[in-house]
Amino acid sequence: MSISQLSQSFGNHLILGISGTSLNDDDKRALNELKPIGVIFFAKNFLDGVPYPVWLEKFKTLIDEVRQYCERDSIFTTLDHEGGRVVRTPLPITRFPYAYLLQSHSYEIAKATALELKSLGINLSWSPVADIFSNPQNPIIGSRAFGNTPQTASEGAREYYRGLREEGILGSAKHFPGHGDTSTDSHLQLPILNLSREDLRNRELIPFQTLIQDKIPLIMTAHILFPQIDPEVPATLSKIILNDILRKELGFEGVIVSDDLDMKAVSEIFMQSGTVARAFHAGCDLFIVSRNINSSSLERTYKIAEDFSASLNNGSLNAGVVEAARERVEKLLRITPQYPVSTLDKETLVKNAELGISCCL
Repeated sequence: MSISQLSQSFGNHLILGISGTSLNDDDKRALNELKPIGVIFFAKNFLDGVPYPVWLEKFKTLIDEVRQYCERDSIFTTLDHEGGRVVRTPLPITRFPYAYLLQSHSYEIAKATALELKSLGINLSWSPVADIFSNPQNPIIGSRAFGNTPQTASEGAREYYRGLREEGILGSAKHFPGHGDTSTDSHLQLPILNLSREDLRNRELIPFQTLIQDKIPLIMTAHILFPQIDPEVPATLSKIILNDILRKELGFEGVIVSDDLDMKAVSEIFMQSGTVARAFHAGCDLFIVSRNINSSSLERTYKIAEDFSASLNNGSLNAGVVEAARERVEKLLRITPQYPVSTLDKETLVKNAELGISCCL
């Protein structure tokens, strides 16, 4: 299959990272050939140490160029923007506290956050975290969660999502079926959780159930192995977890998106032939390749795209499964606003800063 054919197929399922504050030749080539349906931004994509109008104008140019090179008027413009340490943007965009500190402020802080994201041209936030702060030794979730019980985590995540939704920002619950009880970081290695399906039903799944009832449009997978449920592959590749539990048991009908394929927990697995086909058959509709962890990840992106193509050609990837995934993603994109980049007034920024401070007092 040629690159042009790949761009019309795998690009429909790809959220791609950009190398810096402007497009380099590799960025331009990947955007033009693969035509990803969305992009994910990180701190490296914003000028830092310069006045707000300067970095904002530079970022506006970057988004405009992304649309130009991928030849899409409508795309998912996405950001990890949870608060706490998971904030990519320079000042004066508000540094809201960790989710665990928000308590009764979750809804109003999400509304303020959404207003700021819209001003950046962002339409999809990779939040809320639906994990539970159940393991104090967890190196990656911890206070990113809204609570340490299913009830408090559910309530905070639900209110946060409602705030995003009311201000026109898509939300994505993460990391299914639950990352809160791990003691290792999936950015660095594959975590293993010895939980049964019943354990998940009694704790981890409850916040996700709550968000599904509230019609959250996307759910992100966890790169975690659950040997009592599926001893062969992590959740991102598990048909038992994504299809049997998430789709059938919990009734989720939205878009299932993988966590970053550059993360060490799965990065080597996705270099193996047939892995992307297995992920589609498991239930993934959309894949993130951030290019934020592995410097060679553009080459990796093309290798995954080529594996996708080869799997379709040899019949190991069911074309009907891909078409159903494409339809779910396209259906969501059709109702996703495309926001212009705009400057926020000082009064709004001051009000939001005061709101953030109020959570910590």
